[in-house]
Amino acid sequence: MGQPTHARNGRTDDAWWRSAAIYQVYVRSFADGDGDGTGDLAGVRSRLPYLAELGVDALWFTPWYLSPMKDGGYDVADYRAIDPAFGTLAEAEKLIAEARELGIRTIVDIVPNHVSDQHPWFRAARAGGPERELFHFRPGRGEHGELPPNNWTSEFGGPAWTRLPDGTWYLHLFAPEQPDLNWAHPAVRQEHEDILRFWFERGVAGVRIDSAALPAKDPRLPDLTAGRDPHPYLDRDELHDIYRSWRRVADEYGGVFVGEVWLPDSERFARYLRPDELHTAFNFAFMTCPWDAARLRAAIDDTLAEHAPVGAPATWVLCNHDVTRTVTRYGRADTGFDFATKAFGTPTDLALGTRRARAAALLSLALPGAVYLYQGEELGLPEADIPVDRIQDPMHFRSGGTDPGRDGCRVPLPWTAGAPHAGFGSREEPWLPQPAGWAEYAVDRQADDPDSMLSLYRRAIRLRRAFGDAPLTWLPDAAGVLAFTRGTAVTCVVNLSATPAALPAHCELLLASGPLDDDGRLPQDTAVWLRA
Repeated sequence: MGQPTHARNGRTDDAWWRSAAIYQVYVRSFADGDGDGTGDLAGVRSRLPYLAELGVDALWFTPWYLSPMKDGGYDVADYRAIDPAFGTLAEAEKLIAEARELGIRTIVDIVPNHVSDQHPWFRAARAGGPERELFHFRPGRGEHGELPPNNWTSEFGGPAWTRLPDGTWYLHLFAPEQPDLNWAHPAVRQEHEDILRFWFERGVAGVRIDSAALPAKDPRLPDLTAGRDPHPYLDRDELHDIYRSWRRVADEYGGVFVGEVWLPDSERFARYLRPDELHTAFNFAFMTCPWDAARLRAAIDDTLAEHAPVGAPATWVLCNHDVTRTVTRYGRADTGFDFATKAFGTPTDLALGTRRARAAALLSLALPGAVYLYQGEELGLPEADIPVDRIQDPMHFRSGGTDPGRDGCRVPLPWTAGAPHAGFGSREEPWLPQPAGWAEYAVDRQADDPDSMLSLYRRAIRLRRAFGDAPLTWLPDAAGVLAFTRGTAVTCVVNLSATPAALPAHCELLLASGPLDDDGRLPQDTAVWLRA
């Protein structure tokens, strides 16, 4: 069963993913269809017209599978069932079909590194069954096995090992409720290929691969020491054979992959994008880059250079469900992002951050390749301060309470200013509290305001279709100004300097993130698209 070819705005394009605008849906916080305080598939289905009007080509859904929700659904208990909080498998199939009728494709999230501790495999393994071979069980070190088998630490803080009552330890690079799978076992590989087929058969167009550089482990599970090469669990060569086998499955259905690959080595990164592996991978250098012209240009150049040898399109993203929201981050003294520096009480200037976020939207949407938009970015939502007693993210608890966690970017969306809970749902309080003033960002308030963030995104997403695959060419300009053309279609200029910038020759101002000054120059933290 091959994927249908979609036509959007008269365009038929099997390579849609090379220049797509893709919208990330965090289902739990998108829209609540049954009023119980949790977002669900019914809520998403009711808002498909909104997404079609926004103009996106595809929706990426963070995990909607059966899960105890110890890590926002990234602890999967059953890939072939929808969590009851979100709906049913039949509803998911309807959603995929209804979105496709509107020209919107669906991308699902697969988490190959681990499963939930409630997954049938791990429950059997915990009971001492042969399923232990599907995970990483080891005796402890020390006189009585009381010490972890090695010195690895969890991505969420603390040791990467938990001891069971029988004295054995199991590996989890994330939370203890997320045991790592043993990818050297053929049953693990077969199961995931079957899962891919299961969802491709249901009409999904692509798969996002969580923590794509982590699943393979050195079978000896040695201590992690400075300079050890190869790394015992990051970016191991065995991964590429796994993803080549996945690619063969995807090619049967015309499906595509996007990998979450955090790697500083551009040559190693590009290996995942070879023609017989992943189609695309997320670009984290751009997302975490400070609001600085030279560093942004370097991130853009480096990204395009590392993709060029393998012919893969770049991806551009400003924010996601793990990262401090853009308008908050850009309003801080440190405008970059690093998990290690997250802290409570970091001051921010939201007016400044919003102005920069508007300019960054036009910058990212003008770049060649695909762009990912996290829900609520099109509304200019800030990071929310979550009361400590309402935080649910394990990063907060594993840090001993010093890390505010990621819940601040996961607050339920405001849809209708005058409705209960800003129109997210009608009855129960949302699973995360919406801060005071949240209704100011509501869709109904922004939809008819030509100067709103929503209107800016709608116009930009519509206009960027004309750029196609045209290459980027930098133009000479003053320090602190980024200026480039995309073929003959458009010139993008972004002024990050304190001095107003003169615009290059053009015949039409297509779009601006903010007003020009009285002399027709581009003010600081403002971007424009010009018809060259």
